[in-house]
Amino acid sequence: MTTAAFTELHEEVRALARERDAVVIAHNYQRPEVQDVADYVGDSLGLSRQAAATDASTIVFCGVHFMAETAAILSPEKTVLLPDLGAGCSLAASITAEQLRAWKAEHPGAVVVSYVNTTAEVKAETDYCCTSGNAQQVIEAIPRDREILFLPDLFLGLWLERVTGRTLTIWMGECHVHAGIRPEDIERWHREAPGAELLVHPECGCASQAMAFADGRTQILSTEKMVNYARTSPAKRFLVATETGILHRLEREAPGKRFEPVREDAVCRYMKVTTLEKVRDSLREGKHRITVEPEIADKARLAIERMVAIGG
Repeated sequence: MTTAAFTELHEEVRALARERDAVVIAHNYQRPEVQDVADYVGDSLGLSRQAAATDASTIVFCGVHFMAETAAILSPEKTVLLPDLGAGCSLAASITAEQLRAWKAEHPGAVVVSYVNTTAEVKAETDYCCTSGNAQQVIEAIPRDREILFLPDLFLGLWLERVTGRTLTIWMGECHVHAGIRPEDIERWHREAPGAELLVHPECGCASQAMAFADGRTQILSTEKMVNYARTSPAKRFLVATETGILHRLEREAPGKRFEPVREDAVCRYMKVTTLEKVRDSLREGKHRITVEPEIADKARLAIERMVAIGG
């Protein structure tokens, strides 16, 4: 598509959003042109807060299915649209509500902390939700004498054990993208790019091991905190260990600095199914509306509201 065509499509999306009283929100991993057309771009926590706070009657959620479900739970009076129903999540698919109920039965009295990358049915069985941006604060808010079941991300759970000093009972799930970023990738870049800073997402398969570097060059951060850090750091070169979509926002918000992916193939196929044309069609035709059964939404809402309320 030519630049002129992109510009025309961008303007059409913005005009439709005004006509439909809609807010367009996009995750940091979305395609650059989708990020550029959005009213708000952020991580899961920021998008959850934005969805809860908006006055718009319609939310077009450029992300994946569990994120749109979360918005629908927080704003049941609003219309929540997902431009492509194929926008799933390998991590969210790694545990079902039935599996969680069985796990809870094996650990009576445990506090359940679910990463936001889970289905609404799983959230309904959960005490606290969290994102990578506030997971540490959520764990630290729970009394130390309580057992914690953490799900579904293995690598985020291992990192949380390191930073909180707590012992967690961890579900063995993983994100197919972040699991593919391995300790040897970090070690290689640490060796080959001595002047660069490394920004590592805690979902990565290398996150716990990356903490072993004590020279101050390696930062374990959510995507939103990566953006904030890059803005203020005096460094000019950054190596980024997460899904490559974040590079567009980093380059836009920290101009004059160089950002490179630790792995070029760290691309989420689910995040990339949303295109500018699909955003336009979603606004134009009101598709695809995401709803959550009221009974499930009511059970899940408390855990989500706790997540939104806790810092990060």
